[in-house]
Amino acid sequence: MIDAPLKALILVCTLSPSPKRSSSELLASQVAAELSMHAVQSETLRIVDFDVKPGVEKDMGEGDAWPGIRDKIMASDILVLATPIWVGHPSSLAQRVLERLDAELSETDREGRPILFDKVAMVAVVGNEDGAHHVIADLSQGLGEVGFSIAAQGSTYWVGEAMHTTDYQDIEQTPEVTTKATRTSARNTAHLAALLRNSPFPAG
Repeated sequence: MIDAPLKALILVCTLSPSPKRSSSELLASQVAAELSMHAVQSETLRIVDFDVKPGVEKDMGEGDAWPGIRDKIMASDILVLATPIWVGHPSSLAQRVLERLDAELSETDREGRPILFDKVAMVAVVGNEDGAHHVIADLSQGLGEVGFSIAAQGSTYWVGEAMHTTDYQDIEQTPEVTTKATRTSARNTAHLAALLRNSPFPAG
């Protein structure tokens, strides 16, 4: 049985600093609301608000904000990566998160297992251009490579009409298909995180 609430860290990779409105943060808040329905406590950080240095080490030296964010990742059961689409790709900040997570490939726990093996990741994407499936595939592959598990249908997204300028935060009502995807991905992510909490992957 789970003896403590599951915890999720949601990293919002918008290029817009706080307090500017953000479609990525809006979708992230909806993910957090759905996760709360499964007794998951969420914390949200907007990466652009922190000085996350470029690099592939756990700590890139003086002024690097990543070590503090990394501590929060390690204390969480779930990592949600929320990003806009820019020119058909994840934002540069989402890519930076993956690059910093690369350092975890060499980290193991007391049983010799990769340190991220019992954590679950989820991807949330917004944009007013095509590319959501490509972005989800890129991020999910990277997250899986460093050790996270991805639940069945463990992503959600919204994209506006191609070659138009409508943002997710500007639409009057969230489309039912996006609401359903968010609900399903949050439910399945929380379920998988609970399973791994109770039955971790075996040591090699």
